[in-house]
Amino acid sequence: MAYALNVFCSELNALLKKKGKDGVSDVMEKLKNLLANADFVAETFNEETPKGKRELYHDADSGAYVFAHVHHPGKRGKPHSHGDSWAVYGTAKGYTLMTEWERANDAAEDHVVLNKSAHYRLSAGDAHAYGPGVMHSTEHPEKCWVIRITGTNLSDIPRYHFNAETDRILENS
Repeated sequence: MAYALNVFCSELNALLKKKGKDGVSDVMEKLKNLLANADFVAETFNEETPKGKRELYHDADSGAYVFAHVHHPGKRGKPHSHGDSWAVYGTAKGYTLMTEWERANDAAEDHVVLNKSAHYRLSAGDAHAYGPGVMHSTEHPEKCWVIRITGTNLSDIPRYHFNAETDRILENS
């Protein structure tokens, strides 16, 4: 029997009860197993699924969320963090270009200066975990289906969002 969403969610709950934030790498591995299930992908997404995000599951015990996202070609996110929360991104179809950023100036300064610290591709079946405070950005050159898991409701916590008027990115040569 293929690894299904209900099994994933049950294991997510048990894992977060046991390990909390320390279980994020395990969540990532379980998400890879879920993404390998073609039936799950077909039940969650199709070519008519509108762009945007849908909540698939909320774990009331830990506060974690599982979302399905449809990104249309050309979508490019600005650098951001998930504050004190963690996140796991996994690609079901298409690919995501991920960039990780590090702050280059003192945290006491009002603006933020960022340096690119990593750049990689998350193809179908790939997943990656991001710990609290990790700044990253996404780019979707083509239509992409993504599962994103967060440790909490991100609307309820302070997070970093790139502000093009005051923040800047250093161009490394």
